[in-house]
Amino acid sequence: MTEVRDAAMESKAWPFEEARALLKRYSKAAPEKGYVLFETGYGPSGLPHIGTFGEVLRTTMIRNAFHQISDIPTRLICFSDDLDGMRKVPTNVPNQEMLVEHEQKPLTSVPDPFGEFESFGHHNNAMLRRFLDTFGFDYEFYSATEFYGSGQFDEVLKRAVDKYDDIMKVMLKSLREERQSTYSIFLPIHPETGRVLYVPMKSVNRDDYTITFDDEDGKEWTLPVTGGNVKLQWKPDFGARWAALGVDFEMYGKDHSTNTNIYDRISEILGAKKPNHMVYELFLDANGEKISKSKGNGISIDEWLTYASTESLSYFMFLKPKTAKRLHFDVIPKMMDEYHQQLRAYATQDLKGQLANPVYHIHNGDVPESKMVVPFSMLLNLASVSGADDKDAMWGFIQRYAPDASPETHPDLDQAAGFAVKYYQDFVKPTKVFRAPTDQERAAMEDMVARLKAWDGGLDAEELQSMVFSVGKDHEFENLREWFKALYEVLLGASQGPRFGGFIALYGIEESINLIQDGLDGKLGN
Repeated sequence: MTEVRDAAMESKAWPFEEARALLKRYSKAAPEKGYVLFETGYGPSGLPHIGTFGEVLRTTMIRNAFHQISDIPTRLICFSDDLDGMRKVPTNVPNQEMLVEHEQKPLTSVPDPFGEFESFGHHNNAMLRRFLDTFGFDYEFYSATEFYGSGQFDEVLKRAVDKYDDIMKVMLKSLREERQSTYSIFLPIHPETGRVLYVPMKSVNRDDYTITFDDEDGKEWTLPVTGGNVKLQWKPDFGARWAALGVDFEMYGKDHSTNTNIYDRISEILGAKKPNHMVYELFLDANGEKISKSKGNGISIDEWLTYASTESLSYFMFLKPKTAKRLHFDVIPKMMDEYHQQLRAYATQDLKGQLANPVYHIHNGDVPESKMVVPFSMLLNLASVSGADDKDAMWGFIQRYAPDASPETHPDLDQAAGFAVKYYQDFVKPTKVFRAPTDQERAAMEDMVARLKAWDGGLDAEELQSMVFSVGKDHEFENLREWFKALYEVLLGASQGPRFGGFIALYGIEESINLIQDGLDGKLGN
C-alpha cells in the first residue's frame, strides 16, 4: 500500500470513514457485478435546490475517498423519480393554473410551465444535470420513466408480485389503521387519464404478473405490472430500486431516517443486500425552516454562484454533514474566507493533516494554491467605502496593497473582487446604518487621524493594526472589541468588520484619513 493509502485507512475525515465502512462489504470477495455502485435519488417535483447538489457532492467525496483505499471500480447513478405523480403545483413556477389540471399525472406527462422541454419532469431533470455538470461530477443519469418503461425494472416488479404479501406486511406495520385497508405497494397509471392512482387492489395476480383494481369511477381494470403501466409507492420503490440496480451506498436526509428499516427490509425481501447508508442533517433557511423544492426557500445553486465560487459552496457542504446548517446568504462571505484559509494551511500540513483538510476532498487531492492576498471580507468593505460598481474599480486599491497582483496572475482574487461588488450591492448596501460617535469614540478617532497623518510606516498591515490597538488602549476602552465595533458602526455602517489595520493598508492612508473625517463630520450614509 502507498503512503497515501496507509494514511487514508487511518484518517478520521468523514469521507474516509464512510469509504472504509463500504469497503468492508467486500472484505471477502469483490462484487460480482464488477464495481461498487453509489446512488443518489432526486424527486423532480420542483426545481432542484442546493440540498440536491450537496447530496451528489458528498457522495462523490466518499467515492473519491474509496478510490484511495481500494482498486475496485465504482459507478455513480443519479436517479430521478420522474414517474411520480405531481401531488401539488409548486409555488415558484409560472403558469400555475395550467398545471392544476395535470395534478397526479407523472411529472414526465405534465407540460413544462416554462415552455422549454417536453414535460415538467424533463425540465427539472435538465436543470439538475446542468447544475451537476457545472461542477464536473462523474455520474450516470437514470430516469424512472425510462427505467420502468424500458423493462429494466420488470424482473424486480415481478419479484414484488411474488413477494407481495411479505412486502405488504412490512408496509402495513408503518401505516395508520385507516390507511391500511386501502394501501397497496403498486400505483397503477390510468390508461385513459394518465393519472397515478392511489387505489386498493382487488387482486395481485402471480400467474400473469398483473394487478386488478377499480378506478375512481368504479371501472375495473387489469394491467401488467411491467412496461411502465404501474409504479411502486415511494417507500417500496426505494428498496426495489436498490435491489434492481445492486446499490451499495446511498445517503439521504434525516427526514428519511425513520424509513431506513423499511427500505432495507424490502431490498432484502427482493433478494438483495441492503446498501450502506449515511444520513445527513437538513439545510435550514434564514427562518430555521427546512428548505423545500416546492417552496423555493433557501438559496439556489445559481444564487450562490452569483456571489461566490463553486469551491466555497463545496466547502460549505463538506463541513459537519451530520449537523443541521442554516443556509442563507450571510454564510457566503465566511465560507469564501475559510475555504482560502484551508488552502493556505494545506501547503504547511503533513499528510495526515492534508487528508483531514476539506480542500483535499473538494479537489480530490489535486489542491491548488490560494492567491487570495486580500480576504473576501476585506474586499466587501473595500467595495463599501469605495462605492465600487465593478471589480475594475477595486484593482487600483488592490495593486497598491499587493503590487505584484493582477487579474491575470491572481484569477481567484479577480473573481472574488467581482463577487464582492455584487454581494455588497445586493446585501450590504441596503442594510448599512451609520451612527454618530460618542465623545470617547470621537476623541479616539481624532487621535487616529493625527497618527495616520504622521504615519511613516508604509502599508504594513500588522504595524497599522498595532497602532489602532494603541489608540483604543490610550483612550481607555474597557473592552477593545467596543473600540473596533465603534469603528465599524461609525465608518462602515455595520456592527462587524475586518482587521482595521489591514483595511487601512488596503484602502490607503490618505483615503482612510478622509473616511474617518467624514464619519466624524456625519457625512457618511447621506
